[in-house]
Amino acid sequence: MVRTICLGLLLILAAGCSPVSVNDYSALQPRLVLEEFFSGQLTAHGVVKNRGGRVIRMFNADIQASWTDGVGTLDENFLFDDGERQRRVWTLTPNGDGSYRGEAGDVVGPGHLVGAGNSLFLDYVLRIPYGESTVDVSVDDRMYLVSQNVLINESSMKKFGFRVGSIDLVIIRQPDEPATHR
Repeated sequence: MVRTICLGLLLILAAGCSPVSVNDYSALQPRLVLEEFFSGQLTAHGVVKNRGGRVIRMFNADIQASWTDGVGTLDENFLFDDGERQRRVWTLTPNGDGSYRGEAGDVVGPGHLVGAGNSLFLDYVLRIPYGESTVDVSVDDRMYLVSQNVLINESSMKKFGFRVGSIDLVIIRQPDEPATHR
């Protein structure tokens, strides 16, 4: 009897620790349509945190987003609080099953983007400068549309399975830019 109770408690605890799936958000609104939100001029504003949660950098970015023949381009230009500038250009290609392949110059291999309801999850490996070299970190981006023009993004960065940092940001779609499809 004690063994059965312990096994039951263990199963309940394990179920509570199951990973969150983007499909858990499939009923939430407003619905995030990649081609509609990421269209036109956007801005991003965020912070980079170390593994302990301390803010170590802040940034603002201008993003120009467009779609041609079903393929999206996000041209991101970052300005960090220390004056550093970075540019990342994402190419988002549909896989045919509702997911997308994301590629960028500092991304190792393709990233995988999938959405449901008001959410998008993007997993990829980012190559970042580190001293005189670079280091590859796994990034788990979780994006949530909270209104027609505002998206909250939280990114967890890991190396060898250990959390090494995170990024919190808001992306704002400029409301005077109409959503269009090409």
